Amino acid sequence: MYGKRGAGALAAVALAGAALLLAGCSAPEDNSKKGGGGADIAQRPKGSDPFWVNPEGNAAEQLATYARAGRKDDAEQIRKIAEQPTGEWIGPENPEAEARGYTEAAEKADRTALLVLYNIPHRDCGQFSQGGAADGDAYRAWIDGVTKGIGDRNTTVVLEPDALLHIVDGCTPDEFHEERYDLLKGAIAKLGALKNTKVYLDAGNAGWGHPDQIFQPLQRAGVDRADGFAVNVSNFYTTRDSIAYGKQLSAKVGDKHFVIDTSRNGNGPYTAGKADENWCNPPGRALGETPSTKTADPLVDAYVWVKRPGESDGTCKGGPKAGEWWSDYALKLARASK
Repeated sequence: MYGKRGAGALAAVALAGAALLLAGCSAPEDNSKKGGGGADIAQRPKGSDPFWVNPEGNAAEQLATYARAGRKDDAEQIRKIAEQPTGEWIGPENPEAEARGYTEAAEKADRTALLVLYNIPHRDCGQFSQGGAADGDAYRAWIDGVTKGIGDRNTTVVLEPDALLHIVDGCTPDEFHEERYDLLKGAIAKLGALKNTKVYLDAGNAGWGHPDQIFQPLQRAGVDRADGFAVNVSNFYTTRDSIAYGKQLSAKVGDKHFVIDTSRNGNGPYTAGKADENWCNPPGRALGETPSTKTADPLVDAYVWVKRPGESDGTCKGGPKAGEWWSDYALKLARASK
């Protein structure tokens, strides 16, 4: 069965980040921001990487902590994460404020915000990232809040990791399937109607199964109205394998484009453990290609870091709760990167 990924960020952390961003951010002409307790966080050139780097993220805070402690080597390793744009996972309580905070900060830096929406009812089938909206009406209201917060600012949205896969693999009970399709279709319609927002619906990874199993659910969820789909979210499959999987799937859904999560795929998937645990904080992994719109295939719109490297997949292999920062794991990812 497909591995559950434990990728949700803690709502309190996200809200705190949004509050900081609302308080002020660098102007477009600035190339860096004193973030994370004094760390200099640089924004990469817009031409290759249009996405916004959050100067107040967990990696930036860790960088500053190491620098203050004189751990220069560790600080420079964490800089590999801190200076890359990563997805901002919108929490359940204040979607409008969070979405506005992140997108306004990105706009001030002349960049595009990358948001991840992960609040579908019956999320993650009660496992590490269980939760989500209480019901369909609550989810629709939450999506309304996100769309109001985004407004007309440049934003890329990755929509509901695992939501469709858990229909296909039987993890989500049958009685919730039709509602889930309706909710995803509605979310795509509302987000897609925004002037400067692109929407990519999660479509699994190269190790999950054959595209024949997922293309019809994608169609039922309204992928035709989305900008495309996302692959390898919070997973470890190589970029080459992810491109191959995405292209096979694209051919079945109207040649839709896609994005690839390359945050932790530098060494490919872990295969030495139990098959149902290889997705959860696997050892020996590495950071992958840095976020960019310059990719190896015209169907791939971007490499993006949807999963924030260094945040736990769940309480496995000694990790903290899903979405919590784990500095030791972050250092290992950075040190193993090419």
